[in-house]
Amino acid sequence: MATKESAGTRSANLEPSEQAQAADRSTPGALVIHKIIRKEGEEALHRAGWALGWSAFAAGLSMGFSFLTQATLQASLPDLPWRDLVASFGYCTGFVIVILGRQQLFTESTLTALLPVLTRPSTNTFLLAMRLWAIVLLANVIGTFLFASLLMIPNVFNPEVVRAFGELAVQTVTNDFLPTLLRAFFAGWLIALMVWILPNAQSARLLTIILITYVVAVCHLSHIIAGSVEASYGVLAGHASISDFFLRFMLPTLLGNILGGVGMVGLLNHAAVASEVSDAPDG
Repeated sequence: MATKESAGTRSANLEPSEQAQAADRSTPGALVIHKIIRKEGEEALHRAGWALGWSAFAAGLSMGFSFLTQATLQASLPDLPWRDLVASFGYCTGFVIVILGRQQLFTESTLTALLPVLTRPSTNTFLLAMRLWAIVLLANVIGTFLFASLLMIPNVFNPEVVRAFGELAVQTVTNDFLPTLLRAFFAGWLIALMVWILPNAQSARLLTIILITYVVAVCHLSHIIAGSVEASYGVLAGHASISDFFLRFMLPTLLGNILGGVGMVGLLNHAAVASEVSDAPDG
C-alpha cells in the first residue's frame, strides 16, 4: 500500500508537462485502442466516395510492389530450401507503403468499418460500412489489375524475374476452394490483429508491419489484395483462366479474409470491451 501511495504522490508532484509526457509513454488499454480504431472507421465511413476510391486505387497499385519485390528476390537467389524464407520479405513492401502512407486497404477496413457498426448499430451505419467495403474492394482490385498489366510490358524485367512472376502467380490460382479459404481466414485474422496492435506499436510500427506480413508471406496465406496482383498476372500471362481467378482465388480469399478479420478480431475484441464502450461518454 505504501508503495502505491508513494507512486501516487510522485505522480501528483509531476509538472503538467511531465504528466503529459508520462501519459504519452504509457501503454493504451484495450478500450483506448478500440476507440482509436473506431474513430478511424467513423472517419472513413463518412469520407466522400471519390476520396475513398482514389485512396483505395492507390493502395491497389502500391500492393503491386509486394509481388514485384518478392519475385525479384526469388529470381536473385539460388534454388535452395531457404530461398522462400528470404524472398518472402519482399511481400512486406506493399503493406509498408500502404499502411504508413495511410492508403485505404480492404483487409484493414474489415476491422475499422466494423467497430462503428458494433458500437452503435443502425441501418444507416451498416449501409455506410457496406458502401465503404464495396468501394475499397473494387478500387483495390482495379489498382492491382493495372499494376499486373504494367508487368506484362516486354523487356522491362529480365527473364529470371518474369519466370518468378509466373511461379508466384501459379501458386495463387491453383489451390482448391477450401485450402484457399482456410489460408485466407488466417491471413484476415493476422492483418486485422496488426491493425489492432499498431496503436500500441508507436516507434515499432514499421517492425510490426514487417513481422505480421512476413508471417502471411512465409506461411503462404491468402490475401485478397496482395494475391489479386499475382492472380491478375496469372490470367494476363495465360497461366490461369478467368474462372480460376474468381473461383479458386477471389471468392474463397474474400470470404476467408472477412471471416478472419471480422470474427477472430473484430467481434472478439469488441466483446471484451463492449460493456465499457457502452458506459463510456462520447467523444
